[in-house]
Amino acid sequence: MKKLLLLLVLSFVLLLTGCEEKKPYKVTPVDNFKLNEYLGTWYEIARLEHRFEEGMEAISATYSMREDGGVKVLNKGYKTEEKEWSEAEGKAYFVKSPDKGFLKVSFFGPFYGSYIVMDTDYETYTMISGPDLSYFWILSRKPTLDETTLNRLLAQAKEAGFDTSKLIYPDQSKNASMNDGR
Repeated sequence: MKKLLLLLVLSFVLLLTGCEEKKPYKVTPVDNFKLNEYLGTWYEIARLEHRFEEGMEAISATYSMREDGGVKVLNKGYKTEEKEWSEAEGKAYFVKSPDKGFLKVSFFGPFYGSYIVMDTDYETYTMISGPDLSYFWILSRKPTLDETTLNRLLAQAKEAGFDTSKLIYPDQSKNASMNDGR
């Protein structure tokens, strides 16, 4: 019985630690990542659908420092069916090095998932992957993103293996009065 319990605990630990370091094959985290420039508010321009964002619009993510050196993640979105705002607070930590755009993020206790910054200019846009090709976001400092930049990011995402034909472009009109999310 003790061996079975030990095996289950070890399997669970391996599952948890393995999830935070997973990334899609063609996805590379940005080098020379600058967290202080990344902090602030970002607006969701495009995403692959997941149940935790289903039916939501006007989605934003605000990143700030935690006292323990990690990153506080505050996601906010408008639930269209319920006609109410929803928030989820999480925490993120660098997987290896703070100069690599590869973090692990958790919204549920000890369970972490990959958060990979694939591309960012810190001022206008950021492109993020999760642990596999079903997790993908394009965010912008403003509720809109110029077409040239968006098309470049979409081509880059497609090259990395993401199915860009399944992207959802949420309505950001409830955030449109915001000029700069920082």
